[in-house]
Amino acid sequence: MSSRLNVLGGLLALILVVLSMSIFTVDQRQFALVFQLGEVKREINEPGLNFKIPMVQNVRYFDRRILTLDSNDPERFITSEKKNVLVDSYIKWRIIDPKLYYISVGGDEARARTRLSQTVNAGLREEFGKRLVHDVISGERDKIMEQMREKADIDARRIGVQIVDVRLKRVELPDEVSGAVYSRMEAERKRVANELRSEGAAEAEKIRADADRQREIIVAEAYRDAQKIKGEGDAKAAATYADAFSRSPEFYAFYRSLEAYRSSFANKSDVLVVEPNSDFFKYMKNIGR
Repeated sequence: MSSRLNVLGGLLALILVVLSMSIFTVDQRQFALVFQLGEVKREINEPGLNFKIPMVQNVRYFDRRILTLDSNDPERFITSEKKNVLVDSYIKWRIIDPKLYYISVGGDEARARTRLSQTVNAGLREEFGKRLVHDVISGERDKIMEQMREKADIDARRIGVQIVDVRLKRVELPDEVSGAVYSRMEAERKRVANELRSEGAAEAEKIRADADRQREIIVAEAYRDAQKIKGEGDAKAAATYADAFSRSPEFYAFYRSLEAYRSSFANKSDVLVVEPNSDFFKYMKNIGR
C-alpha cells in the first residue's frame, strides 16, 4: 500500500514538474518567441498564459517598449560650406517584428543599436552635407529630424524595428571654429549698429533743420506782424499828435517844451549848456504870458 502511495506521489510530482516546465507567461511589455531545436516555431504578441513542449521547446522574450539610443559623445559632421559642427542626438526605437528582429540581429540588442546608430549617422552626415551652418543650427533643424526619422525607419524595418523619433539635442561649432564665427557675428552686429546710428544721426539732423526752418519762419512772421502793429500804432499816434497840434498849436508847443524840460532836468546832477537867448528857454522867459 505504501509502495503504491510512493509511486503515485512520485508520478504526481513528475506531472507537476512537467506542467511547470510547460507553462510560461508573457507580460504586456514583452514579445515572446517559442523555439524548437533552434528554429522559431511560434510568435506570441499578446500577453497571457501559454504552453510549450518541455525539454524540446524554449522561450525567448523581447522588450516591446520604446527604447532610447543615446550617443555618449557628439559626432562631428561637415556642412556644405566645409565647416565642422558637433552634433549630439538620440533615437527612440522599438521592436515591431520579433521574429524578423531575431533573424536579422540574432535578438542581440547591442547589434541592433549598432545598426541603428550607423544608419542614423550616415543619414545625418548626408543631410548636413547639403546645408549651411545656419540651416543646421536653427533654420531647418526640424526638417532634418523629420527627414532623418523617415529614412532611418525604412532601413530599421528590415530588421523588425521601428524608428519612433530622431532628435538633435545639440548642434554647435567646435572650439577652433566658434571663435572665428563669433568674431564675424560681432563684426556684423557692430556694422548693423553703426548703420543704425548713422541713420539716426541723419534723421536727427533732418528734424533739427526742419525745426530751425520753422523757428525762422515763426520769428519772421512775428517780426512782420510786430512791425505792422508798431507802424499802425505810430501812424495812429502821429495822427493823434497832428490832430492835437492842429487844434491848438500854441498849447501843443508849450506841452512839448514842458516834456523837454522834464526830460532835461530829471536829475539834479544834470548839466545843460545852452545860450540864454535860446528858444529852449522861450516859455521860461515868458512865464506871465
